[in-house]
Amino acid sequence: MNNKIIFEKIIQKKTSKNIIYQDKQVTAFYDIKPQALVHFLVIPNIYISSLNEITKKNKDIVGYMMYIAIKIAKQLKISDSGYRIVVNCNKNAGQEIKYLHIHVLGGEKLNNIN
Repeated sequence: MNNKIIFEKIIQKKTSKNIIYQDKQVTAFYDIKPQALVHFLVIPNIYISSLNEITKKNKDIVGYMMYIAIKIAKQLKISDSGYRIVVNCNKNAGQEIKYLHIHVLGGEKLNNIN
């Protein structure tokens, strides 16, 4: 199955994925392979393959995705202790699914990125 289709099914609620938050613009859900105690994704409800596809027309979605990530981090009580936001862009950066998404990791001490 195309990975893009997995995210589209989550948005349409056609899968059992645990959705944390959803509105007209974005959907947030827990990662199936968590890399931290708390690990969720925020995706736009419109298809954008990667950060490289951000244009003047759709640029506001990235800021909104960040806003929702912060809002959820506060709700999950990881904002005070700290969390990490990661966006992988294309293959060499580790983007496995060709659909723009923000990883939010926290809930424990994370390894430093040097």
